[in-house]
Amino acid sequence: MGHREDLLEGAKRCLLEKGFLRTTARDIVKESGTNLASIGYHYGSKDALLGQAYIALVEDMSFEGGDGFTAAPGSLERFREVWANIVDTMRGPGSMWRLSLEIMGMGDQLPEVRDQLVRAQREGGRGLVSMLMGVPEEEVTDETADTLGRFYLALMTGLIGQWAFDPKSAPDADTLTEGLRQVIEAATRA
Repeated sequence: MGHREDLLEGAKRCLLEKGFLRTTARDIVKESGTNLASIGYHYGSKDALLGQAYIALVEDMSFEGGDGFTAAPGSLERFREVWANIVDTMRGPGSMWRLSLEIMGMGDQLPEVRDQLVRAQREGGRGLVSMLMGVPEEEVTDETADTLGRFYLALMTGLIGQWAFDPKSAPDADTLTEGLRQVIEAATRA
């Protein structure tokens, strides 16, 4: 690996260990075995590097079901199956999702990172649609990513907040599925 890749890998480890705010450029250099000047040369700033590292961490996440979910695409059972996998990733200490909450709260203070994350949001929504609806990501249209994908991202953001605030009372997949069932039932009565 070159300095660029070493920096990215070091920044990813620092983010998971210390979070965004507490990670310094020196921490990244120490973790990556590079030098301070290489951060500016390859990424422009420490914050831009950390933003790229965060996006890479999200992209590297895999859910136990992967492409092998067993329930029918678009069904309540598939909804429960996908969200069960997502909730499982929230249970561990040092969860990626706690890091997500930290970064969301700092968005207006870090415009360079915010811009990167705004661009990545559509792709996150596209990935959720793909898992839940059983279609390849490349077949999810921008319009669907911007509507259904954003709906799923809003659900994800709320779930992250609840799990970070109080994991003991945060909803699990069964609770989310029952809530969706109630929404569908009410909408079909109207």
